Amino acid sequence: MASTDQQDRQQNTPLPGDGLDAARMPGHWLLARLGKRVLRPGGVELTGWMLDALGVDPEDRVVELAAGLGATARLTLTRRPAAYTAVDRDPSAVAALSALTAPGPTVIRAVRSDAADTGLPDGAASVVYGEAMLTMQHYPAKRRIVREARRLLDDSTGRYAMHELCLLPDGLDPALADRIAADLQDAIHVGARPLTPSDWSELLAIEGFTVTAHKTAPMALLEPRRLIADEGLIPALRIAGRALRDPAALRRVLHMRRVFRRHSAHLGAISLVAVPTPTQA
Repeated sequence: MASTDQQDRQQNTPLPGDGLDAARMPGHWLLARLGKRVLRPGGVELTGWMLDALGVDPEDRVVELAAGLGATARLTLTRRPAAYTAVDRDPSAVAALSALTAPGPTVIRAVRSDAADTGLPDGAASVVYGEAMLTMQHYPAKRRIVREARRLLDDSTGRYAMHELCLLPDGLDPALADRIAADLQDAIHVGARPLTPSDWSELLAIEGFTVTAHKTAPMALLEPRRLIADEGLIPALRIAGRALRDPAALRRVLHMRRVFRRHSAHLGAISLVAVPTPTQA
């Protein structure tokens, strides 16, 4: 259990995006300001599947890229890995992540760094994962981040996973994909560019990974049933109440939900788990 000092530190740490106008801030930080803590496209259920598929155990050294508010970090720490390192470039996120505690002897640290250039040693991890962050990068940046994950992994036991938005189905008309990306950018104020499942797999293959498991889920981040499943009934009601009291925030949230619903047939969530591809002798 966290000490009183640690609890106070978590409560008093400003959220990323704190002080930005609701009409302008990135959508994920707006939702965080309203009290939403699970900001993953497939929700807690897909994150749980990802961690199960990774098989995180007490022997593992885990690195989480763009760890954000620490929702997945807390789930990871219940699995008692030997070490957990959170990487994030936002100083407020790093401050909050530094206050995390574990139920076991896990060595925890938080590093302020970019996911594409963490500064951590080669082979420092047996598990690396990132969620809801590659989607927000242009393709060359996606490749740099996946390449960094490959560098961080131990060749013998390394596993990598991602949890991102995806476009459906494979072979989606490029013009429609561009339209979806433009609508997402307009709604969330971040340059989102999701890939199809086969394109995500190809990205991993290009950077030296072999996909061993994958799962898709509906993109239902702002639907009432998902909100309650991810946050709990009382927190979900509090989030709704805060939005109702903040007209600018409410307009943004409703706009995001309209966009997600408009493209629901072609927009989903995906998690892929991969291992380093053996090098040819």
